[in-house]
Amino acid sequence: MQIYGNYDVVVVGGGVSGCAAAIAAARVGAKVILIERFGTLGGMMNVVGPPGWAFAHLWNGRGEQIIGGLVEETHHRLEAQGLALPFPAAEDCGEDTYAFVDPDWWGLLIFEMIRENHVNLLLHSLAVDVLKDGDRICGVTVENTSGRMAVMGKVIIEATGEGDIAVRAGVPYSKVDRTKEELDPPSITFHMDGVDWDKVTAYFKARPDQFNKKQYDRLMKSDSILDLVRAGVLGAVGYAELTQKALDNGDLHPYGDLGHFFTHREGGHVQPVFQHSAQVKDCDTTDITEWTAGEAESRRQAAIAIRAVRKYLPGYENSYFTRLTSSMRTREGRHMAGDYQMQGPDVTECRKFPDVVAKCMMLANSGGPFHSALTPGGSLNQNYQVRYAPKDGGSYDIPYRSLVPKQVEGMLLAGKLISVSEDFNRDLLPENIISGQAAGVAAALCARDGDTPRELEKDVKELQAILVKQGAILTGTH
Repeated sequence: MQIYGNYDVVVVGGGVSGCAAAIAAARVGAKVILIERFGTLGGMMNVVGPPGWAFAHLWNGRGEQIIGGLVEETHHRLEAQGLALPFPAAEDCGEDTYAFVDPDWWGLLIFEMIRENHVNLLLHSLAVDVLKDGDRICGVTVENTSGRMAVMGKVIIEATGEGDIAVRAGVPYSKVDRTKEELDPPSITFHMDGVDWDKVTAYFKARPDQFNKKQYDRLMKSDSILDLVRAGVLGAVGYAELTQKALDNGDLHPYGDLGHFFTHREGGHVQPVFQHSAQVKDCDTTDITEWTAGEAESRRQAAIAIRAVRKYLPGYENSYFTRLTSSMRTREGRHMAGDYQMQGPDVTECRKFPDVVAKCMMLANSGGPFHSALTPGGSLNQNYQVRYAPKDGGSYDIPYRSLVPKQVEGMLLAGKLISVSEDFNRDLLPENIISGQAAGVAAALCARDGDTPRELEKDVKELQAILVKQGAILTGTH
């Protein structure tokens, strides 16, 4: 088998976490290659996922910024070009504030940053297996139009989102038992445009129950609902009453709702993003037959939802469909076992760890997933048994040990694959970027010093110092 090349760090997966890992590793001096099965980069940002969450969760409930690093860097670079909205005012910052970016320009920027940092790219290449020396992974096998080839590396970063390479390497994992619990459904996202925002504004001004008091008071003082979006204090709206009406009339499928998020576009334009309107129930995307069927089903639902949006939402009478993501965004899947697996109480207690590599404020819950495709007219699951939220509006640490998989040497986990219990929501852009950045720096240090990622657990001070130098926030918050 042909050897394509030998590298310090091999990153498998060109989504947001893989891109962050590759750039961060290269900045530490590593020779890096990034392998991606598509011909583009960006994953949840601009390929399969919803930019409605780009960027959220940068602040905790106390208004403290908890996420920086490559998230903040890419935002500010786009902002300087008029391709992102400014950070919210300090007095507005909190767990429900947003710093919007143009998702497609983010996708172009990431290619620019890959070039700037001399990261090698291998696109249109699917990693299909691993190469091991005992329990240490030393490379991956890829297939592409040129045939089958080996890519060798001192450290492999698993950033596929689905854990395919980790599984082939022998990392243990678990999955939600769907005989007992609903799977967090995969979904497909579509954009609309041509909206009459004056009509939307009038609709919500007549419905104070749709917002919290602070948001509603602000809306009543504003000319347009978009003023709240551009200020970063409104990221989503719901249409429960109209969703139910469409359901009752047989004009909407029962697997999601007509609520939407917002995204920033070039020139200050704002578009609605529907990311909960086409969701596939009981779909295990680690089973290729189910995943395939889900792709077809999600598109069937999207077509129905687009027509319902135009028929039922005020201001959408002359709107038009502009974009559908190229494939479903997978929310559930394999939960990899790491040297530390985060649990719900880590969230509630705002747990701090000596080997912290990132911070987070996202909720967790047991007894059901965050989203639902089983409740007609609803997109979020309200039937969970226990919700885990950071106490006092704080945040919790992500420890380095959650990036180190059990039973395999020479590998790090990034993004959706870091080791957390089945209670955690893992489909979040900023959190996946910063865990990828941490994995990239760690991999570069291991390659430089000849250590395994597990050996690095003994002393993470240099790792943390470099992350802080790269803009990460590791201390100083509740």
